[in-house]
Amino acid sequence: MLVLEHKQDSPASVLHWGEDLGPLDDGLLADLSAAQSRVTPPQTAESALQIPLVPQESDGWAGRPALSARRDGLQVFPHWTTVRVTGGDASSSPQLALELEDARNGLTLRLELAIEQGGLVALTSTLENSASGVLDVDWLEAVLPVPKSADHLTSFSGRWTREKAPHTTNMPRGATVRQTRRGRSGHDATNLFLASEGIPRNRNGRSWAVHLGWSGDTSYRVDRMPDAVTLIGAGELLRAGEIRLTQGERYVTPVSYFAWSSRGHDGLSARFHNYLRSRPQHPASPRPLVLNTWEAVYFDHDQEALFRLAEVGARVGVERFVLDDGWFHSRRDDTTGLGDWVVDTEVWRDGLGPLADHVHGLGLEFGLWFEPEMVSLDSDLARAHPDWLLHAPDALTPPPGLSWRHQYVLDLANPGAFAHVFGQIDALISELGIDFIKWDHNRDLVDAVHDGRPGGHLQTLAAYRLIDELKAAHPGLEVESCSSGGARTDLGIISRTDRVWASDSNDPVERQDIQRWTQLLLPPELVGGHVGPAEAHSSGRHTTLAYRMATSLMGSAGFEWNLLECTDDELEAIARWSQLYKEVRHVICNGVVVHPEVVDPALRVTGFVLPDGSEALFSIATVAALEDAVPERVRLDGLDPRTRYRLSVREEASVCRQGLASPQWMSGAGVLLTGSMLSEVGVQIPPLWPAQALVLHLRAIEA
Repeated sequence: MLVLEHKQDSPASVLHWGEDLGPLDDGLLADLSAAQSRVTPPQTAESALQIPLVPQESDGWAGRPALSARRDGLQVFPHWTTVRVTGGDASSSPQLALELEDARNGLTLRLELAIEQGGLVALTSTLENSASGVLDVDWLEAVLPVPKSADHLTSFSGRWTREKAPHTTNMPRGATVRQTRRGRSGHDATNLFLASEGIPRNRNGRSWAVHLGWSGDTSYRVDRMPDAVTLIGAGELLRAGEIRLTQGERYVTPVSYFAWSSRGHDGLSARFHNYLRSRPQHPASPRPLVLNTWEAVYFDHDQEALFRLAEVGARVGVERFVLDDGWFHSRRDDTTGLGDWVVDTEVWRDGLGPLADHVHGLGLEFGLWFEPEMVSLDSDLARAHPDWLLHAPDALTPPPGLSWRHQYVLDLANPGAFAHVFGQIDALISELGIDFIKWDHNRDLVDAVHDGRPGGHLQTLAAYRLIDELKAAHPGLEVESCSSGGARTDLGIISRTDRVWASDSNDPVERQDIQRWTQLLLPPELVGGHVGPAEAHSSGRHTTLAYRMATSLMGSAGFEWNLLECTDDELEAIARWSQLYKEVRHVICNGVVVHPEVVDPALRVTGFVLPDGSEALFSIATVAALEDAVPERVRLDGLDPRTRYRLSVREEASVCRQGLASPQWMSGAGVLLTGSMLSEVGVQIPPLWPAQALVLHLRAIEA
């Protein structure tokens, strides 16, 4: 629940953001306001009683202002007056708009708040320059208050092949800002700012979080001030001169999503997942089992081998075949060809039509890899249009230059560049009947300059528009966001794509945590995770096939592996697992995600429970050696306490060779237990070795 107080001629402030308080009449609201007021301490501004939605210095606010702008090089100090409030009244509208004005400085500001499905608070701001002259916008950020009892702050960091690593500290004092300056979300993206009472837990405790739905540079902020409430918030990071508003021009912020939970991480996830699953464009069809060719063949595109690979994939249950990098003009390695989206006929003698037809003839969807926002200097496009690169001209001359993986950024805000890329991709989709695009983005934006000004903001909007227009032109087309793995998995990109690639690491030990924390924000059906070869290309670690399959099962599953090299026994095991995925994916893609609390740091437990409690799937995995010879009992949360469940181990995705006798419940047809027994007592797991997993299937049984 979000309760705002609006007094005549002053901006609205937040009285409460958190638990539903029940029906509130005018008297209760007035007394709630009285209960929240405070006596102004000595040596503090008398106006700092309740911090408004857009806090400024004029409000007695000593933290980071929500808006920073300049006119004629001088700082603007807004003094807002509310001129109109619509929605959010006694009709219980889930949407509210506030229009603010600062006549002295020539500013108008519209704040749009909505309570989305699942209880997310979505906040968007629109700033207009209503005066003559130019207004330079430094930042415009959305904030909401959290109680001072929220004494810990969690954010995320990481690197390539190790994305989404959580980091929790004591709540820092003062105004703290965490920024990304990569032109994309980045492997070290903050992802969420999460304030919690105590160290956050999976299933318990109160927490408040914010996520910015934006795929470019971001600022996350927390203000823990001694003389005011604590604020958390986020906004787009703007470079100097990037947003310059002439009279009548507007700047619209990305959407900031705020979530509150009394049930720890899982409560926050439920809000984000419910919202995303409620969208009209959310994937409704069962998530297909994918075979991607990157780790199977890399740049070695042999037509006959790829035909056979598709055939073997179809035999073991694959439903979508994706041809990765290496199919286009002169692309024999990663130094050339980006931007020339024309099939290389030296490799594909008759084009890609025969492969696409063959894949479709096998009953599979056909997907193709593109990197539309990038260009190689060694390409026909760069030679013809060096002015289409998103860099300062002198930055292209080595050394040092701005090459990154031998590639540069194409300025999609340039109309000619946009039309060129759209035309080439649009033609291939029509010609080949492409069902799916793996949309990659393999470098940061550095010195991004468009028409002499910083260009990251316009580049992000242009990338969004390119995806939107391709999907509008080809209804049913699905797009995956890949950015060197998981460097672009935010709600801005997922509002127009159908899947994200969580990481370029297919090491299942690393993937256990990468997928878990990516799924804090995104439901599992949107998070791609594949079965790779026994030796992970990103770490050199060897793991069993069953462990790799158990890890892939916990999302949008598939393969990144040359199945032509598999033994008959491996192919048989893969085929059984493929059938298991198709049998249980309705649980994974529709279930409530739960993470039971465990003590042993080597254990990872993830569950999916259908909303009606009729069926559930749990993965119990290890990422290291367990601490005790007799491990803890694992409680299976989220079940209907009165329902009886048949609990069984799905051997198709389980590996447990500890050399000792297995618990009795793991043998035969399983055991019958109530939901309360499973959640309050739990099941005794065997002393699993490192990198082993059990996949448990629960079905409700009528009494």
